[in-house]
Amino acid sequence: MQAIRSINNNIAVCVDSAGQECIAMGKGIGYGKMPHEVELSKVTHTYYCVDERQLEGVKDIPQEVLAFAASAVDRVRGQLPYQLSPNLTFTLADHIAFAIRRAEQGIQVRMPLAYDVEQSYPDEFRLGRQLVRRICREFGVTLRDDEASGIAMSLVNARASAATEEELTRARQDEDMLEDITEIVENHFGVTVDRASFAFSRYATHLHYLFARIHSDEVLPAEGLSGYRGVDDQFPEGVVCVRKICDHIHDAWGADLTDEERLYLVIHVSRICIKGTGR
Repeated sequence: MQAIRSINNNIAVCVDSAGQECIAMGKGIGYGKMPHEVELSKVTHTYYCVDERQLEGVKDIPQEVLAFAASAVDRVRGQLPYQLSPNLTFTLADHIAFAIRRAEQGIQVRMPLAYDVEQSYPDEFRLGRQLVRRICREFGVTLRDDEASGIAMSLVNARASAATEEELTRARQDEDMLEDITEIVENHFGVTVDRASFAFSRYATHLHYLFARIHSDEVLPAEGLSGYRGVDDQFPEGVVCVRKICDHIHDAWGADLTDEERLYLVIHVSRICIKGTGR
């Protein structure tokens, strides 16, 4: 196997013996001058057909979290009755890293859809609950039990399945709303958001979770307000932009967002403004 591009010291884009490109993980395989040969004994995981956008965010995820996510995906494969996307390791690692940061900052968020997720996806919720306990134990943080619903939805979203016409219609409405909100951000800050970036992918994922809660008539309660006020001070223009977004959502869908939802919108808007822009 030949490493042709480094993602970080332990992850590289490689070409295997059949000439196929893949993402390989292993200690030190991304270090040094490219290209170079990689001993297969050093490779712990390989991933084919990974969305290029996922690789951009890998550099921001601690290596121990990536290793944990890779191990977790290995555990859940075979426990679910469907194939999992090769992107799952990276999307799950990002989700876990964000949850750990929230816990370290003392921001606890209740997930009001946890019961619905548990009833609709019992296997995924069970696996999510197991992972939450492992995260708490291995990273020394405290997460609510209902954090399992977020992990469960990461698993659900990683499967390939046929959609109904109703689901396709809703998906198109959500995509239109995502584009409307992104244009509000672009017009407010005078930037062009790079829709091929990992920051945009992460932002879009959060908005789709938000849309799902709105469609279910449930939004996050107003908890963790100290964190919201902190963001207000650090990124006041983001708060102003989010007010415009909330007004648009209210006008289009008649939904009002809690302060906690506004907090996460500010966080994700700041991410695409800082990391996901191009001119």
